[in-house]
Amino acid sequence: MALEEHRQHVIPVGIYVGIWAILMFLTGLTVFVSFIELHDWNIVLALVIATIKATLVVLFFMHLYYSTKLTKVTVIAALFFLFLLLALSMTDYLTRGWMTSPGHWASRFPWGAPHCARHF
Repeated sequence: MALEEHRQHVIPVGIYVGIWAILMFLTGLTVFVSFIELHDWNIVLALVIATIKATLVVLFFMHLYYSTKLTKVTVIAALFFLFLLLALSMTDYLTRGWMTSPGHWASRFPWGAPHCARHF
């Protein structure tokens, strides 16, 4: 009974070779695109291609495509929390320049700067 529960899906070698060929093509495409001057879009395009490659590796070489629903939900939840972590980190990083000098807002108070702002 334990063997019936843990059957493994046998993937033909042709699929592995096909995925490998796609990965090699995408690697060459990444190198080719890196020589084209796209300014800020170079990194965006490289990350899109890398995401496609990572998705192919996870789906086929790590057998997620043929896994149970629980495994797929676990991977999706992990990706959700990764994106949440990155989004919250980026909000901190992108808002650091909003207040470059703490003293500029102190002029709004008619009684002068609060005690904490006098040290700057």
